[in-house]
Amino acid sequence: MRARLFFAWLLAGPQAERLKKAKARVGLAMVGFGGLYLVIATAMVLYAVNGDPAQRNAGRAQDAVSSARPDIIDRNGEVLATDIRTQSLFAEPRKLAASFDVDEATELLTAVLPDLDQREVRERLRSGKGFVWLRREITREQQAQIHRLGIPGIGFLREAKRSYPNGPTLSHVLGHVDIDNQGIAGLERYIDRRGLAELHRAGFATSRNQEPVQLSIDLRVQHVLRDEMLKAFQRFRAKAAAGVIMDVDTGEIIAMASIPDYDPNHPGGSHGDDRINRLTTGVFEMGSVMKALTLAMAMDSGRFNINSAIDARFPFSIGRHQVKDFHAQRRVLTLPEVFTYSSNIGTSRLALALGGEHQRAFLRRMGQLTRLQTELPESAAPLLPRRWAEITTATVSFGHGLSVAPLQAVMGTAALVNGGLLITPTFLRRTPEQARAVATRVIRPETSANMRFLMRLNAERGSGRRADVEGYYVGGKTGTAEKVIGGRYAKDRLLNSFMAVFPADQPRYILLITLDEPKGIPETHGLATAGFNAAPTAGRVIARAAPLLGLQPRFDMAPAAQAIQVGYRGPGGR
Repeated sequence: MRARLFFAWLLAGPQAERLKKAKARVGLAMVGFGGLYLVIATAMVLYAVNGDPAQRNAGRAQDAVSSARPDIIDRNGEVLATDIRTQSLFAEPRKLAASFDVDEATELLTAVLPDLDQREVRERLRSGKGFVWLRREITREQQAQIHRLGIPGIGFLREAKRSYPNGPTLSHVLGHVDIDNQGIAGLERYIDRRGLAELHRAGFATSRNQEPVQLSIDLRVQHVLRDEMLKAFQRFRAKAAAGVIMDVDTGEIIAMASIPDYDPNHPGGSHGDDRINRLTTGVFEMGSVMKALTLAMAMDSGRFNINSAIDARFPFSIGRHQVKDFHAQRRVLTLPEVFTYSSNIGTSRLALALGGEHQRAFLRRMGQLTRLQTELPESAAPLLPRRWAEITTATVSFGHGLSVAPLQAVMGTAALVNGGLLITPTFLRRTPEQARAVATRVIRPETSANMRFLMRLNAERGSGRRADVEGYYVGGKTGTAEKVIGGRYAKDRLLNSFMAVFPADQPRYILLITLDEPKGIPETHGLATAGFNAAPTAGRVIARAAPLLGLQPRFDMAPAAQAIQVGYRGPGGR
């Protein structure tokens, strides 16, 4: 009643109240229009958020597949991974079924895309759903042909597709993405784990607001390393081959290749045990390259020095096991001779003199007994002996009985030559200052100087001679490990390695080459040990990579005994 009287007064009141009525009318109109706009705005918001079922499903699908990823670039700015735009085909079955014959639509679509399964397409179009995918990633020509068909309820979504311009060159480092452009392996997965997946879900990840992810990788050096790995893989008819180059002062991975690899543009080829990254995902007994750790342990303990003498005249037994040398000298050896002759007897006696507990503590300090964590999600924990018995101490000293990821061995050996600092490897750019902030001192600088001397001496006189490259003062250690097959060591199934540092007097880089089950060839007189395949492969990599890394050759370098001052008196000075 009051409302009726109000409107009567508003429309036909006394003349004296004309001004009041005008103001009231304006206010009423404002309220009315405000309410109308509120209703419209509310409806638009609800439509934007929810929409009809078909559009809602399409929108969610587009959010899932179209989220941009940051570019990945190498240390010099070269693009390693980037997004490109493609179109995908979808259908809204409820809309299509109401105005078009499903069988006819199926025939028209499969005429343009003949590899579509007609039965599957027909079932999807008859499903009554609001949204179904018909084909991901179609060409522009196919899109245009389907558009001209004029089938209602058929549409296209613009998607982000990951592209790897260098194909398989960095597959085990970069990894790959799935059909929805989500990282599922390698550094692509790492990027998602670092918050990109959350940005995708929140809708904030676009191609305009993401900085490139810069790696420590040098694409030029990566091409060299992978090329030489492929050549060695084929030349020595190996089961697999792998290599890695790391900066010893920063822990930056400069290049890494594991063969066989795959093309991340077609990630279906990544499946199979032979496609793993053998440097991080595989664990192996590294053989004699681990002798470097044993000699460093002995000298760093203070009980032995560079001139210490070890009795290697005879093999010796521990229980049912006998320790003997492959290149037996049958005499007392100095520590450098133990290293250059790769004496199992000598390294065993050093380890046994210090004891299993000391050995285990040292290896733990060197990062060899725990899983190595880097940006790559794929990593394997080392395989440790069930019981650290006396025979375990002996065999572990020369690289048997303990299996580690090869990158772990690289990390440990780098600490032996860089002054004694253990630095976790990284695939991202890292400055020397940042490296020092995360470094841990594990051996004395004096011990590190001794190890640089031993590594270079081995390239001059020992098993590393075929890895030496004139001008780059290479040092290194071979490893020839018999693989365990059916619980027994198989003499004809070898895992060969060469661990190189260059230049040896002031190391900048460390290189590991591994060859799995290489075969002897005529050029090696049928021999398949590491000195005949892994070592020369390392030499070829260094000869090609060192100039790219900015290392100037020096042709006036003195022998190790003169260039690296460690107070070694030689065999005659005992």
